[in-house]
Amino acid sequence: MSYVYIKLNAFGKDSTDLNIDTIPLKVTSVTINVNRQVMDFTVPLSSLTTGESLTVGADFGSAEKGISLQGFITDVDLIKSHTSGGLNFTAQEVAQMIAASVDSSSLAKYQNFNELIILIPSNVDSDYNIRSPLRTLIPLTFSARGSANTKDNKRVPFPNQFPDSQTSQGISGYIQSFGFTLESDTTDVGFTMEFKQANIFP
Repeated sequence: MSYVYIKLNAFGKDSTDLNIDTIPLKVTSVTINVNRQVMDFTVPLSSLTTGESLTVGADFGSAEKGISLQGFITDVDLIKSHTSGGLNFTAQEVAQMIAASVDSSSLAKYQNFNELIILIPSNVDSDYNIRSPLRTLIPLTFSARGSANTKDNKRVPFPNQFPDSQTSQGISGYIQSFGFTLESDTTDVGFTMEFKQANIFP
């Protein structure tokens, strides 16, 4: 899988150019984890009447979402909006740049990455229509299809928008951890990354 990007805080809100203020990653493996959080407890003495203990839960609609990535970084031309034109960075420089971003804060908009784009093929659009062309690339999302109170968003009054193009918003959050290995027998840099979905303030 090679259609993976991380976006800087500086990426323009109205921009559709994935070549500016982003870093492309050569990813070989993506693991998605969604952990639902439901407060539950066992009802005391419930097994006395039914022969089976009873557990009840209160679902407050919360979950933690994390993405694990593995792959390698190569030499690449990068464009940052604070500099005219692109520059060729070595794989080692790109790895250093990402590591520095994990060590920064969200205030450093040209250091910190706040969005992950994982492009996946899609045949069905946000309103349950067949896409043309088929297998259109869209960002991986945790959103559901349909507008407010329709389709998969029935009884959901303010849903997040399901993506309909590869320039739609990806997964907001932060790089929780990043590790890379420098080896003498290759110019590529192997890496692992943990990205956590979150709305970051400020």
